[in-house]
Amino acid sequence: MSKAANILYRPVGLIGGIAAGMVATAAVNRIWALVAHEESGPPAARTRGVHWSRVVAGAALQGAVFAAVKTGFDRAGARQFERWSGEYPSS
Repeated sequence: MSKAANILYRPVGLIGGIAAGMVATAAVNRIWALVAHEESGPPAARTRGVHWSRVVAGAALQGAVFAAVKTGFDRAGARQFERWSGEYPSS
């Protein structure tokens, strides 16, 4: 990819990353509410009175969902950038 196209892709990637984080957070909170029957999201690592297995399960859920959503947004953003510019962004 040319240097100009690489510079032009940066805002697309940044906006996609922010949107992916927001979507992933909402998805994690909704999944956690369904599975754990709690309104709030997974417990933080230093939450007192919560068994470590719940903390680790919450972290694993967050990591898996964020990775999947971010990959989807990255792929969609790259494909859309290719449609607009004719060049696929390099990794």
